[in-house]
Amino acid sequence: MYAVGVDIGGTKIAAGVVDDDGRIVAKIRRKTKASDPDSIDRAVAAVYTELAARYPVNALGIAAAGFVDAARSTVLFAPNIAWRNHQLRDAVAALIDDDVRIVVENDANAAGWAEFRFGAGRDVHDMLMLTIGTGLGGAIVVDDRLVRGWAGVAAEVGHMRVVPDGHACGCGHDGCWEQYASGRALVREGKAALVSDPARASRLLELAGGDPDHLEGPHVTRAAQEGDPLAIELLTTLGRWIGEGAASVAAILDPALVVIGGGVGDAGELLLRPAREGFVSQLSARGHRPVAEIKLASMGNEAGIVGAADLARTA
Repeated sequence: MYAVGVDIGGTKIAAGVVDDDGRIVAKIRRKTKASDPDSIDRAVAAVYTELAARYPVNALGIAAAGFVDAARSTVLFAPNIAWRNHQLRDAVAALIDDDVRIVVENDANAAGWAEFRFGAGRDVHDMLMLTIGTGLGGAIVVDDRLVRGWAGVAAEVGHMRVVPDGHACGCGHDGCWEQYASGRALVREGKAALVSDPARASRLLELAGGDPDHLEGPHVTRAAQEGDPLAIELLTTLGRWIGEGAASVAAILDPALVVIGGGVGDAGELLLRPAREGFVSQLSARGHRPVAEIKLASMGNEAGIVGAADLARTA
């Protein structure tokens, strides 16, 4: 039997049929509107119905970018989709004729589970996954189990406070880790350099088409890969923030592996090297304990689909 995994984004959903080995055997996409939760419910039901008509399916996993309750049924809050205590599981179930097991999971948890089961973490029992895109998401596996917490909203590591009275965060607090270890942080610092040091930032401005407002993270990565000194510095700073924050998490959880996923991973060693250095520099009892490995995620953009499907089938 197969399971269907659905990964819900702000403007689209991606769905796939996943086998027992984490392979996607069929995949489809649909556009959605973040402001219309009902349309997302209908789109999820539609892609499931289409895929289930072609493959024997016994479970549906839905990866949602938001806080998911302990029952794995309701999205309590989402920053980029109009979900407020939205009973996603029941809404989708009401639109599906099949009596199928449906599980809703936080998207970072789903991606982390895919990496743990089938990707970079398949050889360890304890893992920290950091999904670094616009923000910073996390997933934690301890003793082969996904850590969800009593309310279902554990592993929001991006909202650890690392700088008192620091940059304002969308969560309502200041100084959260994701304000320093994310694609948003990289772009913010790049734009600041365009103003404060335009001579050194000339390549970044060129890649942004001459408009500072159009600077994006991939522009910084490309410039760094070309050898641009400023871009390399920006990625080094980002990497150190990632590593130093991961060391704080390691003081509590002691993972064997830290997996870095998301778009910034395209920078490769330009990001990993300073992340490893930052991690070791802040590791408690350094020199007297094993050091966790830090490496890139291997499942790519399909991790959410694979993880959601596997959690629905096995959890």
